[in-house]
Amino acid sequence: MDTQLKFRVQNWLNNDPDPLMRAELQALLDANDNEAIAARFAGRLAFGTAGLRGVVGAGPTRMNRLVVQQTSAGLGAYLQAQVSDIATRGVVIGYDGRHDSQQFAEDAASVLCGLGIKVYLTKQIAATPLVAFGVLHLGAGAGIVVTASHNPPQYNGYKVYWGNGAQIIPPHDSGIAACIEKAATEQIKLPTLDEALMAGHLQILGDDFYQAYRDGVHQSPVLQNYTEPAQVSLAYTAMHGVGNEMALNVLQDAGFDNVYSVAAQSQPDGDFPTVNFPNPEEKGAMDLVIAEAKKHNAMLACANDPDADRFAVAVRTADDNDQINYQMLTGDQVGVLFGHYLLSHASDNQRLTCTTIVSSSLLSKVAASMDATCTTTLTGFKWLTNVGMSEQTDANQFLFAYEEALGYTLGTMVWDKDGLSALVGFAQLTAELASQGQTIWDRLELIYRQHGFHLNSQVSIALKPTTPNIGAYLRDNPPQAIAGHKVVSTDDISVGKRLFADGSEEAINLPASDVLIYRLDNHARVIVRPSGTEPKIKCYYEVVETMNANDTLASAQQRAQANMDAFINAHQADLPK
Repeated sequence: MDTQLKFRVQNWLNNDPDPLMRAELQALLDANDNEAIAARFAGRLAFGTAGLRGVVGAGPTRMNRLVVQQTSAGLGAYLQAQVSDIATRGVVIGYDGRHDSQQFAEDAASVLCGLGIKVYLTKQIAATPLVAFGVLHLGAGAGIVVTASHNPPQYNGYKVYWGNGAQIIPPHDSGIAACIEKAATEQIKLPTLDEALMAGHLQILGDDFYQAYRDGVHQSPVLQNYTEPAQVSLAYTAMHGVGNEMALNVLQDAGFDNVYSVAAQSQPDGDFPTVNFPNPEEKGAMDLVIAEAKKHNAMLACANDPDADRFAVAVRTADDNDQINYQMLTGDQVGVLFGHYLLSHASDNQRLTCTTIVSSSLLSKVAASMDATCTTTLTGFKWLTNVGMSEQTDANQFLFAYEEALGYTLGTMVWDKDGLSALVGFAQLTAELASQGQTIWDRLELIYRQHGFHLNSQVSIALKPTTPNIGAYLRDNPPQAIAGHKVVSTDDISVGKRLFADGSEEAINLPASDVLIYRLDNHARVIVRPSGTEPKIKCYYEVVETMNANDTLASAQQRAQANMDAFINAHQADLPK
């Protein structure tokens, strides 16, 4: 180990407040594991538009108390430079149920209070959407939630909201990152929480705050459709996260009494003992809630991820032998159902919806057919909500946004994805349909018959180290056809241009990003996101099938899936090897 690295390690040991982390690092030193030590000190855990997220462990490239303290000092300095009244407006801080989350939240609070910034700290665990809500509700200048969402147990994270209640976007991310680098070289003042309380810099958010969010959901203008909720039964799981109590409360407030919570997953547990991966999209993660739904013959099996900002649902089906089963809806299906439902009830001046470039194109078609607007943004809820705010006008107010990764925001109470209000909204949609003798499947079929059966798929492709840069290759050799179908237009988001087959161009109003979008003459689409750091690309595919009079949902899906498989195989075969 070179002298400079030895100095950095020793300096870290001298400043790390966590005896477990110091012991972990000392054990690596005692074992002469120079490779592991070098990895721990190879830069810093990167701060970006999603804040921090990483494995908990010792050293600057891991999540730990010292990293959180330095990050909070950098964030505080940036806020002081950018927000003139941050000292009095303050920062809202909440945390999930992971093992280190409360300690990390208290460290962040201590640092900010030490800078003279008021802090509103939740008295206990809080769903991520409560923090986003709290920023606007309290008029704060920023918000922090300590969470790793649906990542594995060994992870934790630190997510930042700006004073508008939405996740930070550039240039705030790079500005905060620069301040963190500086703060990491300086002494950090750390008053105790009791000292911060005595000084008037710290306020604990108690039951009134949690009740304010609950009341907000109950009073939300887009969640006022109380059509026979007694007809709906549903099973629910918090997936060992923070959602259970609030989910049951907001459902009860909306009149949904036939709710069955999965007891084994109802309480926060940072080990996530009953799931291999606490993400509702992962295979097996919904098994217990579906079993609970079967036990009660419930209409829906619903889940929030561990920080309750995502919503997943499986809907009851019956086969030819009347055997009850449950089928997961995709994020795109839920998003389109929400869009159609909310637009059918919205006023003439609240018809702005948003989705992302990799989500289904179906919402834009539904919106157009209902005299509404659908704006497309880059991937991520930070873009959806910030763009939604900037695009809305008095004559066309924001209504709804979604991304295919199970994220939805209904109305403007929370400017981030909110799995709790989405849960209520989906139950209300189901109740309205039930009152008409219809099901979720009937509504999906209606939408598909009008606009075509849309099927979306994502493939991550690991390429050989010798493979040329895929983005550069595709730009130098633009495909004229893919899978035997003509390319009608190509969007190159890196330069903000759409190029049509006849050679004409138009500008695309999106921030620059290394993304290529190809639209084909059969209405199919492929999006390519090359990695600039490794031989790997992500491809997002969409096929559209017209439903004829003899089609069922099952037959249309079967045909679409066969075309999707052929589409993916043909496209991947055309990529450079």
